Amino acid sequence: MEKQSRNKYTEEFKKRTVKYILEQSKSMPEIAEELDISAGLLHNWKQKYRSQIQAEIHSEIQASPDKIRQLEQQLRDMETAKQKQDLENADLREELEILKKALHIFGKERN
Repeated sequence: MEKQSRNKYTEEFKKRTVKYILEQSKSMPEIAEELDISAGLLHNWKQKYRSQIQAEIHSEIQASPDKIRQLEQQLRDMETAKQKQDLENADLREELEILKKALHIFGKERN
């Protein structure tokens, strides 16, 4: 008879797995088959980590308004920088056109 070795899973892996379970609409046996981990073991992890994971998700949701404000500010900053670059590009295009005309004028042969 062959003895199977037991897999050791880190706490982080277990927590991520429970978060995955909570986010999915699949059944526990489907997830167990997908991850190749027994449904009983997944159920134990879910009981152990569910409240902790839900608290983390809740804190992420509450942090969302602050995150949204931060992202909106970053977007405004990026738009301002883009407008500045657009103005610089327009100035450079105008300078290039002037130089082309000057080159054309001074590059002509004189009689």
